[in-house]
Amino acid sequence: MESTTLVAPDISCMHCQQTIERGLSKVEGVSSVHVDIDSKSVQIDFDAARINQNKLETALDELGYTVAK
Repeated sequence: MESTTLVAPDISCMHCQQTIERGLSKVEGVSSVHVDIDSKSVQIDFDAARINQNKLETALDELGYTVAK
């Protein structure tokens, strides 16, 4: 199991938090998702054998939240 933290500047409210947590939880290989609204960060625990960082960033982008580089 691996963990990563992504920063998405567009996170601003509980709706954003729920959308991201629900959406990323459905992605194959993701075991847990926690969004911190104040820091605009998304902590993701995932199985690196099933998904990688780029796919996680793409999945977050598809939910409408661009990852800060």
